[in-house]
Amino acid sequence: MTKDFLSVLDFSSEELLKTLKLAKEIKAHPGDYSDALKGKTLALIFEKPSLRTRTSFDIGIQQFGGYSLYLSPAEISLGKRESVYDITKVLERMVQGIMIRTFGHNIAVEMAEHANIPIINGLTDYTHPCQAMADFLTIHEIKGELKGLNVAYIGDGNNVTHSLMFAAARFGVNMTVASPLGFEPNARAVLLAKQEAKKTGAKINIIEDPWEASKNTDVIFTDTWTSMGQEEEAAMRRKVFSKYQVNDAMMANADNDALFLHCLPAHRGEEVTDSVIDSKASVVFQEAENRLHAQKAIMYQLMK
Repeated sequence: MTKDFLSVLDFSSEELLKTLKLAKEIKAHPGDYSDALKGKTLALIFEKPSLRTRTSFDIGIQQFGGYSLYLSPAEISLGKRESVYDITKVLERMVQGIMIRTFGHNIAVEMAEHANIPIINGLTDYTHPCQAMADFLTIHEIKGELKGLNVAYIGDGNNVTHSLMFAAARFGVNMTVASPLGFEPNARAVLLAKQEAKKTGAKINIIEDPWEASKNTDVIFTDTWTSMGQEEEAAMRRKVFSKYQVNDAMMANADNDALFLHCLPAHRGEEVTDSVIDSKASVVFQEAENRLHAQKAIMYQLMK
C-alpha cells in the first residue's frame, strides 16, 4: 500500500480486500498483534468532534502497543494559527503517523504532500474512507462474497456517500444512490466511481426515487440529513428529505435478508425509525465496532 490513506480510490481492489482480510484476522486474534506498533505514536488532529473516530483510533493504536496524541482545535488551528506545512513538518519529527479529521479535503491532501510519515483521513467534507472500510468489513462478515451484491444509499449525497461509492466500485458491488434533486453526490465523485466500477463490472446509479433504489437490495445505507456545519439548514432539510426516511415499509421493499447500516450518530425519527435501527436487520453497532478493526488494519499496513 502507499504511505497515506486519503481515499478508497488510492488503492486497488486487491489491496482493499487484503486490508479487509487483515482486519478480520486482527479482530479474531488481537493478542497476536499486541506489540505490532510498540513505541510508535499516532497524532490525532480533530477539527471536527467524533465519538467513533477518536475512540477507535485511540484504542486501536494502544492495542498495538503504541500511543496516541490528541490535538484539538484549541491546540492546533490548521492554516490559521500556523500553516498546514509547518504543522506537518513539526509533527513528522515527533510522531510516526497522523490521523486528521477536518473540513476541507485539500487540507488532508496538502498534509500528505508534505509529510514523510503516513497521513490517514479520519474524515473530510469530501470523503470518509475509514467508514467505508468498516462498512464493507461488516457486510463481508455477514454476506461473505462482496462482488455482485446490490446496495442502496438513501439520503444526502455527502462524504460518506462518496466513499461508499468508491468502495462499491472497487469491490464490484452494484450501488444505487437515491437523493433529492440538488442533494446528489458530488458530480466529480460520481464520475470517478463510475469509471472505476467499469473495471470490476459494478454499476453505480444516481436516482431520485428511494423506493426504486431500495427494491430487492441486499443492503440499505443511510446517514443523517444534516451534517456538522449545516445546523442552520436542519428544518429545511427535514422537509426536503421527508420521503427518504428508512422505515419498516422501505426495509420490506428490500430483500428478505437485507441489512441496515448507518455510520452514526443517528437522528432517530428522521432518517431512520427506531423500529428499523433496533431491528434484527440493523448491524449499526457491529458496524461501529468495525471502525476499530478496519482502522487497526490500516494503521498496521501504513505504520508497521
